[in-house]
Amino acid sequence: MMIDWSQCPAVESIPGKVSGAWVLKGTRTPVRVLFENLEAGMSIEEVMEQFPVNRKEIDSLMAFVARSLEKSPSYR
Repeated sequence: MMIDWSQCPAVESIPGKVSGAWVLKGTRTPVRVLFENLEAGMSIEEVMEQFPVNRKEIDSLMAFVARSLEKSPSYR
C-alpha cells in the first residue's frame, strides 16, 4: 500500500529542498529517514535526539500513517 503523503498535514515536499523528498514541515528531515531509523531499532526518543524533530511532529506523523493503513485498499 502506498501512503499519499500529500494528505498528511505534518509533511511537505518542496522542489529543490532535499531533492523534493517528503520532509517534516519546516525541517530538512526526510520522512523516509525517520522510518528507516525506527525500523533499524531506534526509539522515538533516540530519533528526537538525532534529528531536529519533536514529539508532537512524530505523533502527528504516526497518527496519519495509522489512519492511512486503516483505509480499505482500492483496486484498479
